[in-house]
Amino acid sequence: MLQVGKPAPAFTLPNEDMDDVSLADFAGRNRVVLYFYIKDGSPGCTQEAIEFTDLADAFKAYDAIVIGVSGDDCLTHADFRDHHGIAVELLSDAEGELGKRYAVLRVREVNGAMRQCVQRSTFIIDKKGIIRHAQYGVVPRGHAREMLAIVKKL
Repeated sequence: MLQVGKPAPAFTLPNEDMDDVSLADFAGRNRVVLYFYIKDGSPGCTQEAIEFTDLADAFKAYDAIVIGVSGDDCLTHADFRDHHGIAVELLSDAEGELGKRYAVLRVREVNGAMRQCVQRSTFIIDKKGIIRHAQYGVVPRGHAREMLAIVKKL
């Protein structure tokens, strides 16, 4: 697990429009609320993305940008965004490399086979690239509002 006060692992991943997005893009300008979710279109992930979208302007008021990450590809992200009106960036971690660096991957049994799966997790990273909040095992409902309250205190 990543620790508060430590540098956030750097990343560059493609978003829903296939443009590369890097943590370094926000250095000195924005806090980053980086949330890992399981799958585009699943009920909990859809709820979480919509709640973050509904609060996107409130996050921006505190110089924070919200970025979601899953193993879905860019085209799936674009469909998800368009179908649900998602207004936060969605990054594709198809190989799971960022998930490994942020320690959000867990092995669990799915349909009788052991698989590596994402554990819903969120990290708030300050403008200097330092982790200010790390939460593993997130419950989607109300999570965006909870993260906004933390951002307001930073």
